[in-house]
Amino acid sequence: MIIGAGPAGLTAAWECVQSGRLRPIVLEASDDLGGISRTVNVRGNRMDIGGHRFFSKSDRVMRWWTRILPLDSQANGSRFLLKYQGAHRELIVDTPDGSDHRNVMLIRRRLSRILHHGKLFSYPLKLDRHTLRSLGAVKLSRIVVSYLKAKLKQRPEQSLEDFYINRFGGELYRTFFKDYTEKVWGVPCSSIAPDWGSQRIKGLSISETLLHAVRQWLRPGTESRETSLIEHFLYPKYGPGQMWETVAEQVRGGGGEVQTGTRITGVEVEAGRVRRVQATRANGSRQWLEGDHFISTMPINELVKALHGLQVPPAVRRVAEELPFRDFITVGVLLSSLQTGPLQDNWIYIHDPRVQVGRLQIFNNWSPYLVQDPSTTWVGLEYFVSQGDALWCQNDEQLAARAVAELQTLGLAQPCQVLDTAVVRVPKAYPAYFGSYADFGQLRALLDPIENLYLVGRNGMHRYNNQDHSMLTAMAAVENMLSGRRDKSNLWDVNVEGDYHEERP
Repeated sequence: MIIGAGPAGLTAAWECVQSGRLRPIVLEASDDLGGISRTVNVRGNRMDIGGHRFFSKSDRVMRWWTRILPLDSQANGSRFLLKYQGAHRELIVDTPDGSDHRNVMLIRRRLSRILHHGKLFSYPLKLDRHTLRSLGAVKLSRIVVSYLKAKLKQRPEQSLEDFYINRFGGELYRTFFKDYTEKVWGVPCSSIAPDWGSQRIKGLSISETLLHAVRQWLRPGTESRETSLIEHFLYPKYGPGQMWETVAEQVRGGGGEVQTGTRITGVEVEAGRVRRVQATRANGSRQWLEGDHFISTMPINELVKALHGLQVPPAVRRVAEELPFRDFITVGVLLSSLQTGPLQDNWIYIHDPRVQVGRLQIFNNWSPYLVQDPSTTWVGLEYFVSQGDALWCQNDEQLAARAVAELQTLGLAQPCQVLDTAVVRVPKAYPAYFGSYADFGQLRALLDPIENLYLVGRNGMHRYNNQDHSMLTAMAAVENMLSGRRDKSNLWDVNVEGDYHEERP
């Protein structure tokens, strides 16, 4: 029994089918497949909610993806170089002859930039002539001095603010990290656990950036082979949801079940094992379903609330109930054109206190097939919110009007260029690292001993995993079932490794 049809749940289901020994039944509360990695179709224009690059340092994940959706025939024989932990690996993916040209992956160029005080900066930052000229001598001097000061005296890392300052210095932290991060999480960086930084900021180094800049100045035209973020990535032709819809089809074809509109409202534990779960359908009907193994990707606070037959101490129940999440709104705006002219960015990070939008996607640049009319520009404005706050409670018309006004404030578009709008809300999009998260170990101590229950995925583990990390936790869970392994530490070990580098193709 698999609770949730996001990347983790559907990966687990596919692995079960492939094993030939486990028959998966996937139970999804919504009517969609893919969770936050779904694709939303708005009158022929497709939205990628949150943006999903298909690139992983895991050979297994890369091959898994291209087995489901082969590369477009134009990319046949493409080689991907990966470097991490001092080792090089080469991955070659081939497109089978006669492959379906609809169900394929494209190779897309990665470009993300920061919009700061009306100027675009590279993301991650590069110390090139453009950056130096845009920052100015005074600002650059402050950044260098504060960085050296931070390196000479490292502070104890009790918060995300400490984590950032130790690595980048106070001036760079305040310029390019503080405001955006606090916009995302809705609380000061000083209130966020440093765990978030250790999981999300890997391989980014000011010293490496400086060395790269020096090499560029000494030998113009040469490029460092090593980059902290990839310069190309794979992407399903019609958005990330195409991957998970295809996986669901293959699971059903292999004898498994995928049921949507089915919310889990009860989890019965008996003698240290989950015996059955209560499924509540959209029409209100309820049914208890038995299974041998249970994988949960549902938010942990909802899982603990649904437990029957297991005594949950009040202190542990409080930790679960108070686990924080950050919610998400994407406002799609279809434009006749951008005021600036065409931009090649996938994402633009908005560092501007005049607006509430945190990030801007240009869907045309993820895949041209996301846009019905290629002469138009289809953008998504991303807002980080909490359920019940003023922004979340605005209706769709108000949110669309705000998005259009903020595009105008940023100098990106005028109201007369707007052709259509759409609003998509995603509750519990980001598990947060503050509040009762400091006591999260108590929840692991309660749930890990349940022999046949496996927590996987972003919400299932309350961990800000990337898509590939969520998949790897699901793969590990299925392997544990097949081997009879009871220790679940290998699931929690995913995405806790140190820094790594992903090289450009």
